[in-house]
Amino acid sequence: MSTLRRPTADPELVDRVAASTGLSPAEAARVVEDVIAFHAEPVEDYVRRRHAQLKTYGAKNPEIFARIAEELAARVVAAPELTERQLRRLVYG
Repeated sequence: MSTLRRPTADPELVDRVAASTGLSPAEAARVVEDVIAFHAEPVEDYVRRRHAQLKTYGAKNPEIFARIAEELAARVVAAPELTERQLRRLVYG
């Protein structure tokens, strides 16, 4: 799995989150950094992680790969469209 450098939160965004939620600036910064790190996860890592999670709950590969493809398309910064074969290769090499 790739190691991600912890992003630094934009001070203006931290101020906005703190003001709108009542969180302290430190708590708001942590929340913003967590959200940024979640969305910065490389596609390969996301596909592998989601495949493992869905497999844990008994989902079958055709269902899993269709769901992952939908999820990738809906991400804030959409990943490139991947075929089922490409998704399989990310999981199984």
